[in-house]
Amino acid sequence: MPHEQKLVEDFAQAYAEKEARGRVIDALHQEATMWMDRFALTLNGSQNLPRLLAKARAMAEVCSALEEIHGLINYCQHMIDLMTHIIRNR
Repeated sequence: MPHEQKLVEDFAQAYAEKEARGRVIDALHQEATMWMDRFALTLNGSQNLPRLLAKARAMAEVCSALEEIHGLINYCQHMIDLMTHIIRNR
């Protein structure tokens, strides 16, 4: 009986942990969706972000910016492109 009780307790604990992970995943999904919606509103409502990024890229080239600055600009462009793709394909 003690062995069976231990198995039941282990299963209950594993199930509770699975449920807790599921709640965390659901919460993170809701948070991500909220931020994607906010980003979509910003991106669709204004072309300032792409315009400002293009301006920053031009300034970085003129001013011989550090490689890290170019990396950040490229990353921002990648994120804009990715979010635009996600928004269009919803």
